[in-house]
Amino acid sequence: MTHPTRHPALTHDITLSCVDPWGRTVDVPTTLGYRQEDPYAVSLTFHSHTGDVEWVVSRTLLLQGLAAPAGEGDVKVYPSIDERARAVTILDFSSPDGRLVAEASSREIQGFLAKTFAAVPVGTESRHLDLDGLVAALLGSGSGAE
Repeated sequence: MTHPTRHPALTHDITLSCVDPWGRTVDVPTTLGYRQEDPYAVSLTFHSHTGDVEWVVSRTLLLQGLAAPAGEGDVKVYPSIDERARAVTILDFSSPDGRLVAEASSREIQGFLAKTFAAVPVGTESRHLDLDGLVAALLGSGSGAE
């Protein structure tokens, strides 16, 4: 079995503008991440003084949310315009611990997604999955298990 060429993980640092429970805007440094080995997902790692928090969302959800409301349940993404008439993307995260509504530059999200699609084009994602390795890891029989 041949394995596709592995590209290094893609990352991009952005700042999300979030609204706190009192209605104040708080800037949260965030890292977008993409790994070829998990081709359907994008991670968002929120950095704070209390530690990092990571959410993993569908790459397709982010793409759809640039143009129209998308998502159900814990994560919703939709386009908007900020007070300076710039295109922004709203990311609405819900969990049992609370809710976070964040605003990101649509241009930055779009640019990052373009890099992920260059690394793994739409329709080729399944070629990048190592299903044998996943099954072995789940069964605890992987030769490289840590």
